[in-house]
Amino acid sequence: MDIMTLLLFIPACFALNMSPGPNNLLAMSNAKRYGFQSACVAGAGRLIAFTGMIFLAATGLAVILHTSETVFMTVKVAGAGYLFWLAFRLWTADTSKADLTPQQDHKTRFQLMREEFILAAGNPKAILIFTAFLPQFVNPDGKTTLQFSQLGITFLLLEWIAIAIYALFSLYLRQWFANPQTRKIFNRSCGMLLAGAGVGLLTSRQS
Repeated sequence: MDIMTLLLFIPACFALNMSPGPNNLLAMSNAKRYGFQSACVAGAGRLIAFTGMIFLAATGLAVILHTSETVFMTVKVAGAGYLFWLAFRLWTADTSKADLTPQQDHKTRFQLMREEFILAAGNPKAILIFTAFLPQFVNPDGKTTLQFSQLGITFLLLEWIAIAIYALFSLYLRQWFANPQTRKIFNRSCGMLLAGAGVGLLTSRQS
């Protein structure tokens, strides 16, 4: 992959990984209930679900890229629009409440992994990320499968880092993160990163 494309992809991808969605909140809850290691192990269930989504998206990507340049451009514009939509949702999100109340029952790590898997597999936003976001960073003139594999592996590594960070948030920064104003700043920071990535992608592709 082109190094500049990868440097553009990593911060945009990590902003998505760090977005405070249901899986990341679950990682915080698991860390508080069962500890940091259990939360990170449970996150493997999420990564398994995402791996399947990446594979499905990669197998269909080559067809899209080689069928029509118009279709490929449509996917890129749709992906940038999705970034702007996510940024707007984060910017306007209600941070006055947070549902992180721990449950009293004890669960095995396998059960925690299963919860992460089911939550990730049933999240339509995750599917949109892999079908509309990742393809924007693929050069249709190169080896699309290899490029998509590189992007997918990078996404999964950054996702696991995000899981660990959210688990640490729960253990060491819970009181800081529980502040509604702090959550608003965090959300809007992620939103600005996503919006900036959308603008950067659109301008770079036009050139």
